[in-house]
Amino acid sequence: MKEYIEERAIHIANYIIENNATVRQTAKEFGISKSTVHKDVTERLGQLNPTLAAEARKVLDVNKSERHIRGGLATREKYLHQHMC
Repeated sequence: MKEYIEERAIHIANYIIENNATVRQTAKEFGISKSTVHKDVTERLGQLNPTLAAEARKVLDVNKSERHIRGGLATREKYLHQHMC
């Protein structure tokens, strides 16, 4: 694996842990695809630093379990904003 990919995977995991970031937020921050974020955290980082990979995975699992709630809140906010205009 190339060195810059290894460094990126570590930076991504640290960003996710420090900011409780979602895959989408992380992808936007680093200018890469969601698929790349997911692959870096689940596959590449698991080989480099399993402990860091596990911590990042915990954050991503929590975010995944809460995504239906965030989606509902976003829809609610959208319709509240439409009625005000």
